[in-house]
Amino acid sequence: MTTKVKYKTKQREKMQEFLKANPRKHFTAYDVCDYFKEKGEAIGTTTVYRQLDALVKEGTIKKYVFEENSSACFEYVEEHDTEHHCTCYHLKCTECGKLIHLKCEEIEMFEHHIAEHHGFTIDSTRTVFYGLCAQCAGKVEKEDGHCCEH
Repeated sequence: MTTKVKYKTKQREKMQEFLKANPRKHFTAYDVCDYFKEKGEAIGTTTVYRQLDALVKEGTIKKYVFEENSSACFEYVEEHDTEHHCTCYHLKCTECGKLIHLKCEEIEMFEHHIAEHHGFTIDSTRTVFYGLCAQCAGKVEKEDGHCCEH
């Protein structure tokens, strides 16, 4: 059986730096490129994609693709963090596109109920609830002159 050797390259070290600076945050390949651009460090887009693919295969990061025409979203999985991400739902703002990680006991109870009473297992890594984030909901409320609470 052949195993691939992980080479310590400058690019790999830079990716590890980015991941450690952004634990438990969702990011896209563009976010990684912007991060290094702001730091004045050169790392090509192709290199970023290649490194992200390798990190997904290794299990270092998780990859989420929610919509066919949108960018993939990634999240760093810390080695010592065994509790995080057992259930991973997301909220996506239809106004600004913001993606929010949702860890909520009520949602987990709902998932358990569906499995137990309906014999259906939800794939939480592909489950997204669409709506408005608090910031966009506030903007809509001001524009409409209506308050969401009646």
